[in-house]
Amino acid sequence: MTPQKRQRGRPKSQFRESSAGTLQSLDRALGILTAVSKAERATLTDLSLSLGVPTATTHRILTTLQKHGFVAFDDERQDWVIGIEAYRTGVSFLNRTGLSAVSRPIMRQLMERTGETANLAIADGAEVVFVAQIESNNPIRAFFARGTRTSMHASGTGKAILSALPEAEVRKMLLSSGLTSFTDNTLTTPDAFFADLATTRERGWSFDREERYAGMSCIGSVIYDEYRDPCAGVSISGPSTRFDTHRVPELGATVADAARQITQLIGGRFPDHMAGSDRQDDPPDHDAA
Repeated sequence: MTPQKRQRGRPKSQFRESSAGTLQSLDRALGILTAVSKAERATLTDLSLSLGVPTATTHRILTTLQKHGFVAFDDERQDWVIGIEAYRTGVSFLNRTGLSAVSRPIMRQLMERTGETANLAIADGAEVVFVAQIESNNPIRAFFARGTRTSMHASGTGKAILSALPEAEVRKMLLSSGLTSFTDNTLTTPDAFFADLATTRERGWSFDREERYAGMSCIGSVIYDEYRDPCAGVSISGPSTRFDTHRVPELGATVADAARQITQLIGGRFPDHMAGSDRQDDPPDHDAA
């Protein structure tokens, strides 16, 4: 018997009835919630086509999520957006880690010392997600809404985090995400990109000169958790005209100092190779024989 062809325009669904150990309806709901979050705004048709879920099923899931406040429908634009409960869930995560609350005073000091907008971001796959910001008082300044995502390879914070990961792990990530070009300054070849990460690792801070947005520059440094793993990054961003060659090293040192302070305040520990490592203060290993 000749197999039926899939309906034109609809990709094969990523949700399978036989998914072992998962609840398909919940898989679908979380997939749709994630898709709305990434798109920021999405129509019913776009969500259905992108996920390979029938329109009627997608609508039922969206209305269920809407009932619980995880998504909302914009009557004027006729599309779906993230709801207040999804925001509260994210805030709960940040409160659990303590990262956002602990970082804010340091970020404010960073903004005041540099005159530039201070940002806090966490990694999510091949992207960073901005979770907090202290805006500069300058009339011309950078702004990233909470929840904004950007590619790690073209972000000051992202490059700082990547510089602290094993090269094999970074290469594996890039094999799936690629080195997308956003501006003429984006690093799109492996040789140039890994050379930049090596420089970042050596000096303790990254420099994004218009690699994501023309006219905007960013300097970032990595924050470590209690396992000495990179868990986030702090950065400053602003117009490139204020990031001149003579000022950048001083700004970089200031950002790196902020990252060290935040690492210490959340109970993080620095890798052994870093100067000023806190290894001597490590608690004893209770699993040791």
